[in-house]
Parts: sequence; structure tokens; C-alpha cells
Amino acid sequence: MHTGSVDFQSIKPLLAAGSISCTSLAETYLQHIDKGAHLNAFISVFAEKALEQAAAVDRKRTRGTAGRLAGLFLGVKDNIVWSSGPTTCASRMLAGYHSPFSATVLKRLAEEDAIFLGKTNMDEFAMGSSTENSAYGGVRLPADPGRVPGGSSGGSAAAVAAGLCTAALGSDTGGSIRQPASFCGVVGLKPTWGRVSRYGLVAFASSLDQIGPMGRSVADCAELLQVMAGYDPADATSSMAPVPDYAASLTRDLKGLRIGLPREFFPQAGMESAVRAAVEECAAFLRREGAELVPVSLPHSGYAIAAYYVIADAEASANLARFDGARYGRRSPAAAALEEMYTLSRSEGFGVEVKRRIMLGTFVLSSGYYEAYYGKAQKVRTLLQRDFAEAFRTCDLLLTPVCPTTAFRIGEKAGDPLAMYLSDIFTVSVNMAGLPALALPCGRDSAGLPIGAQLIGPAFSEPLLLAAGHHLEKGHAPARAFAEAS
Repeated sequence: MHTGSVDFQSIKPLLAAGSISCTSLAETYLQHIDKGAHLNAFISVFAEKALEQAAAVDRKRTRGTAGRLAGLFLGVKDNIVWSSGPTTCASRMLAGYHSPFSATVLKRLAEEDAIFLGKTNMDEFAMGSSTENSAYGGVRLPADPGRVPGGSSGGSAAAVAAGLCTAALGSDTGGSIRQPASFCGVVGLKPTWGRVSRYGLVAFASSLDQIGPMGRSVADCAELLQVMAGYDPADATSSMAPVPDYAASLTRDLKGLRIGLPREFFPQAGMESAVRAAVEECAAFLRREGAELVPVSLPHSGYAIAAYYVIADAEASANLARFDGARYGRRSPAAAALEEMYTLSRSEGFGVEVKRRIMLGTFVLSSGYYEAYYGKAQKVRTLLQRDFAEAFRTCDLLLTPVCPTTAFRIGEKAGDPLAMYLSDIFTVSVNMAGLPALALPCGRDSAGLPIGAQLIGPAFSEPLLLAAGHHLEKGHAPARAFAEAS
């Protein structure tokens, strides 16, 4: 068994049997990261620290005191702060920045002996759908290095797909976990907003952002969520709802489950025929497993992209105002006066896409335009939330594609921001409503590129989402092929 490219569920019995050790795993993953350098999936690698952590976990295993994640090696998206390494958000603005504290999710994972291999590449400040907008260069798709891995968590998805780590963390503001998971052929979970603490996540759009796991199996994502989820006093928006046993929920029977198929998504303009066929086959499999397929409507979904980019950019404009060259971040050495320091520091520190979104966000919040754009977008958000609530009166989960296409070529959409934004057409409404969603592989197109299916549930329905995803992964032949490739 190739221990650098399997899921955590396969690693655990090998550790228990003494066939491998955490130290040998660490060495294997670090070798894979070195060999996979052409993918540019990692911004920074914590080789020495990872080997130290691995040795310490091996000692704890000998004593029988190791945590539940002993042997799980993580890639961490570079917008989640860790006091033992740099956090750059893939931006010149934060080059060399070291946080004085660690994110709550990393503390919880470390307490259960997860080992951090390094920080993964991303679209700058999580703004993008291809991971081409990085100050450290773009990430390449493991299945075809001439294509993008999706974004903004493209480094995390590529690292998992290429076996450079066991699993990874991403952040999802409008599909940034699910879309790269789909492109790379891995599993990605966007939890309910508030289910996982955002303390230590560098904010893009606070009412939309959510940290989530990416792995080679649904069971791995369930195990990571088990540790990450729960109330955090440091995050006032985190939920106090009890955390269920996600692993125990995986074997739930699907008989009687109602799966909604939004009529607005089948067909959808620009959707590749292979994507539609793969997702429809998923629906057929679920029906054979005892689920009922129910047609539903999300009548305002056509407005989701426009409303999302107004709200997300407005919040980004406010959140990124703190990066001014005075408090922290890059300070231009050419500035001779205060106003010039602000202007030059931000002009030199931010990339093109970040500047575009800051300007759009500032515009929609400006006097005379606030109600015309931002206020109206918030009303659309309410309508989208009502659409989902109405749909879930007649079904338990929704099944949709993750993206209308498979991975596109590097540079193909770089000159057309609108075409790039439309990559998120099936994902942004989930964030607008604060709902959980699971992306998992469901087939390949004629070029062999992965296709992803998306399951969406009501708030805090992660146990049901994971159960349905687990059944698809284990029983549906195309999805099972990805799992068995581990």
C-alpha cells in the first residue's frame, strides 16, 4: 500500500499493527511534497516541525495516550493562522507575517495529534476560482498540470489529490472548498455557517466564510469535522448546538430519504453534458438505494451570483481596510507621507483580483449606491434563504452539480472575470443561506477529468449529508473508483 496516497481510515490499522510509524509517514509525505513541487500546492513546508511532531506522537502511541488523529498529516490553507509558521494569504501584503496566536481549529486538531505539514497555496485572500491569483504562482491540477485545480482552496485540493498529505483544510466563501474538490476528484465539506469556529481565519466575507475539511474519503471529512466542530468562546458567531457523532451517522439507511433535484439546475446553460450525465446517474443510484427523487424549485437562484458578488465584495472592502501599511502587513519603502504610505502600500501589496473586488465593494457601499446595490443584494439573500426553506419542506437533501464544467485550462478564463465568476453558479447560494454542502467525486469526462456532485442540506444536517455521501462513495461505481484509487 502506498502510504502517501491513502485516506486516514486506511492508515489507522497500519499504525495499530506496527507496519508503519508516524515518523515514517512524515518522511514519506515530505518526499512526496518535494517530488510534487511542480504542482506548487504548498507555499511553506514545516519539515523539521512535522518530524518533531511525528516523533512525539509515536512516543504517545507507545504509551497509549495518542489522540484520535494520530497519523493524520494535514495541509493547511494559508489564510488560517498558526503561531509556529507564516501566514501570507498568498499575498505580497502579508509576506513574512507570523501570527502571535493559532486558529481555534488548529488548536483542536493539534490536541488530537494531527500533524501539520505546511501551508497550502490559494487565490490571494481567498478571492478566485482557479488558484491563479497567488503572489506565489498558480497551482496545477494533478490529473493534468496544464489545467487549474479550482479555487480558492486549490492548493489544499491538489495536495490531497496528489497524495502530498492525508487531508487538508480549506475555507469556503462561495464554493472555495467544493469547487476545487470537484476539479481534483476529492471530497470537500462546507459546514453550516457557525458550526466551525472562524477564530484565526483571515476574513474575506465574514457572513459567508467557513472553514472545512478536504480528504480522500467522506469518513475522513467526518472525523476531521468531529474534532473541529463546536462552540468557541473566541468566536461570537459560533453555534452552541451540540456536536453529534458524525462517524456513527455514516451507516444510516437511505430508504425513504427524499432527494430534491432543483429544476433550475437541470439543464443549466453552459453545463457540460458529461457533468449532467454523471450527476443524473448519482440520482439514479440513490433511488436504487431506496431514496425518493423529488423535483423542487429554487426560483431566485438565477440572481445568486450577482447578489453574492455584491455582498462578498462589500464585506471584503471592509475587512481588507485594515491592511494599510500602518498596523501590520506590507509598508511601502517609497512612501514619503502618510497618505502616500496608504496608497503605495495597498497598491504594491494587493494583486489585480483583490484590487478589483475592493473597488467593487467600496462602490456598492458608497453614498447613493448602498440601497441600489448592497441593500437589494441583501433582499435577494433573504429570498434565496426562503427558497431553500421551502424546498426542504418537500425533501431532505438537494443534489446538484458542483460546477457546470470540469477543470479548465490555465489562463483560459483569466482575462474574463465574469466567466470565472460563473464557475460558482451552483455553490454561492449555499453560502448565502448559511447551509452545509458536501462535494464528492461522481465520475469523469471523456478526457478523464474528475466530475463532482454536490449534496446540500438544511442547517446542521451534516450527519445526513455525510451518510448520503458515504453511501454514494461506497456503492456508486464511479464514486467508488475514486475511493478505491487510494
